[in-house]
Amino acid sequence: MSIRIGIIGGSGLYDMAELTDREERTIATPFGEPSAPYVIGTLGGRRVAFLARHGRGHRLTPSELNYRANIYGLKTLGVEWILSASAVGSLREDYRPLDLVIPGQFFDRTRGRVSTFFGNGLVAHVAFAHPFCGPLSAIAYDSATRAGATVHQGGTYVCMEGPQFSTIAESNHYRAAGFDIIGMTNLQEAKLAREAEICYTTIALVTDYDCWHPDHDSVTVEMVIANLTKNAAMAQQVIAAAVAKLPIERACECGRALATAMITRLDAVPPATIEALRPIIGKYL
Repeated sequence: MSIRIGIIGGSGLYDMAELTDREERTIATPFGEPSAPYVIGTLGGRRVAFLARHGRGHRLTPSELNYRANIYGLKTLGVEWILSASAVGSLREDYRPLDLVIPGQFFDRTRGRVSTFFGNGLVAHVAFAHPFCGPLSAIAYDSATRAGATVHQGGTYVCMEGPQFSTIAESNHYRAAGFDIIGMTNLQEAKLAREAEICYTTIALVTDYDCWHPDHDSVTVEMVIANLTKNAAMAQQVIAAAVAKLPIERACECGRALATAMITRLDAVPPATIEALRPIIGKYL
């Protein structure tokens, strides 16, 4: 049976406590190993696949993550929706620690990360003007509201390279540009999910203010970890509520992202490339 709902847990969210009937599944991909085995289980009556983004014990930096393997593995399981949880810093006074954000846009500050399944003889250009799935984001926002979270809808997530945090000059630059939150992981996931025709949204968990804030220097590791723990508990409630509303009819463009994106004639694509990407492009062959 295919697993139609995927959950990617970020910093602080390394497991879903309410997941029952668990089994672990290790998936080999043409792009290498995912961050960890996928935990398949039941959440609110739905079968889901959970992946700890940074691996067991938080072993992988944002730059080390094998984004292609992570998303490819979910695709081979049959996933059509990905709910991603991610710790972020706030670039706005009114986005406070412990708030949640369901962002609407990205700004890319990463360097050299592989963000596509394509190449090796097959060229595709998917639309990415609206990087998050609208209907799935609406479900996440409504679920957060019903869970009692202070949640903000829309805004821009700056995805930086890391693992170092911003300088004050960079942080003030992002604020002047009107950006809202900053993190290190979600952009590549969203791009690859779009190529794989999977609906994707982010539940961004604010742990602290970025370094522009005058109180930032008083932030301690202990404070951040405490906020991560509280955020993770809220995230599990929100994700469980969102999962309960899935599946839905996929009338969004996510499920048709490749329909007009592939430029190379398929008869000119190397057989090895076609075979590697069969889970993603199979319906167009």
